[in-house]
Amino acid sequence: MLHAFKYAAPRSRAEMLDLLAEHGERAKVLAGGTDLLVNIRGGNMKPALVIDAKRVEGYGGLSWDPAEGLTLRPATTINDVLRDKRVRTDFPLLAICGHDLASYQIRNRATVIGNVVNASPCSDMAPALLCFGALAEISSARGTRTVPFTEFFTGVKKTVLAKDEILERIVIPASAAGTKGEYRKLKRINGHDLGIVGVAIARKGGSLRIAVSSAAPVPVLVTGLSAGSTVDEAVAATLAAVNPISDVRCTKEYRLFMIETFVRRLMEEMK
Repeated sequence: MLHAFKYAAPRSRAEMLDLLAEHGERAKVLAGGTDLLVNIRGGNMKPALVIDAKRVEGYGGLSWDPAEGLTLRPATTINDVLRDKRVRTDFPLLAICGHDLASYQIRNRATVIGNVVNASPCSDMAPALLCFGALAEISSARGTRTVPFTEFFTGVKKTVLAKDEILERIVIPASAAGTKGEYRKLKRINGHDLGIVGVAIARKGGSLRIAVSSAAPVPVLVTGLSAGSTVDEAVAATLAAVNPISDVRCTKEYRLFMIETFVRRLMEEMK
């Protein structure tokens, strides 16, 4: 039997935060629903209340501020990102990662914030956000706090979000504009499958960042590298930072092999 729940569609930010404050862990926020509804149908989640964020004023679209940077909101879909000219020009890695997420139809519903709040180690959007040094602006009726994405994920399906909080904005700093990057994702089959492992590399000026998904309990950002780092140095630093497991999709050894392969390919391509 499908789990029954109540549904709320607040129109204002204040109403959204009040609902979260009142219902706490009994509530789940619906943005795209591509993870939440599947989990409810599968019996993995049984919320008493589903709060739809799509109708909240100011929660849609994305915007650019020369001082602050690029802002993504709870109802910003993956296709919103892909259609945005500034993203394609100044933050191409974000578009590359988004294009590798599922199918066009799913990307019409799936949101960037939903993808990271789901906190899957194989998140497609997390590598780009880590490479960009993105910030998570988290709100509740108690106030607002900001944490870097390097601190946002705390484990498999776990984040720093409290039960009465919502990830209200993702801010990619203006200083990250112009960063060049690439992303490679290994899947079990061609098409729209979940990632077995994903590797993103971003370069701007003297900075080199590598982020890896599906290779630890949380998406990993590799630090200590520069634009002058050799391919071997990048491979060594990346392999030292990850901690993959063997599961139904593939073995730990194969993940390590493919991480090295992707890092080498991307480093050569980005010379």
